[in-house]
Amino acid sequence: MWWNRFPSPRAALGSGGMEWSEHIALRAALEWQLDAGVSDAVAEAPIDRFAVPAPAPETKAKESQPAPTLASVKPVEADPVAEAEFSATRAGDRDALRATLGAFEHCELKRGARNLVFSDGVPNAQVMIIGEAPGRDEDREGRPFVGRAGQLLDKMLAAIGLSRQESVYITNVLPWRPPQNRDPKPDEIAMMRPFVSRHVELIAPKAVILMGNISCDAALRKRGITRLRGTWTEGYGAPALPMFHPAYLLRNPAAKRAAWADLLSLKARLENVT
Repeated sequence: MWWNRFPSPRAALGSGGMEWSEHIALRAALEWQLDAGVSDAVAEAPIDRFAVPAPAPETKAKESQPAPTLASVKPVEADPVAEAEFSATRAGDRDALRATLGAFEHCELKRGARNLVFSDGVPNAQVMIIGEAPGRDEDREGRPFVGRAGQLLDKMLAAIGLSRQESVYITNVLPWRPPQNRDPKPDEIAMMRPFVSRHVELIAPKAVILMGNISCDAALRKRGITRLRGTWTEGYGAPALPMFHPAYLLRNPAAKRAAWADLLSLKARLENVT
């Protein structure tokens, strides 16, 4: 049996390994276990059942993530073009369109301009002229084509029997003056395009005159006024004729011959329509 492996107390004492009292205690413990039925070992190493178990190793707690706050939540950026389309289509008349355009806050040009330059001329006119953007004089007065270019435009219209007081309606792609009269940027044109389109729908002209490259860009998504001018096309769902801008004619008087040919083409079209 396994307990026979332990030496007798006297043998152990003779070997000098233990005190006699220790042998007596150990022997008594073994005999008690034998009487309790403990006869076989269940492990290679002895197990102290009375020892206090060692604490389990602590696991690193997962760092808690801070709860999102209003400051940490990134706001959804608005789409200026989509908002312009939505707002413009809801305008039922010119006054509503003007008010909607005045309340539009996504175009930075508004912050540096003096006035909203909306329109001039006769509502529901047969001819609608769409210029590019207001200049200094237009920004000051709040009306399109009132400077030197506007004076030349009035003379051009009078040459074929038209006028803004009786038969022409005038607006611009941009209602606010760009700083230093710079060209409008693509994003500025894109966000103003829905308003111009709705403007044309409300006026319902027989012909739309696209004055200059910016107007052609907004209506046709094309530039190159020298190539485009003089050829009828469609813009904003209406017959459209690209022409040189009067400001260009002031800088390039030789182009007035081509402008006169375009005016005659407009006159002939109106006569055929009426």
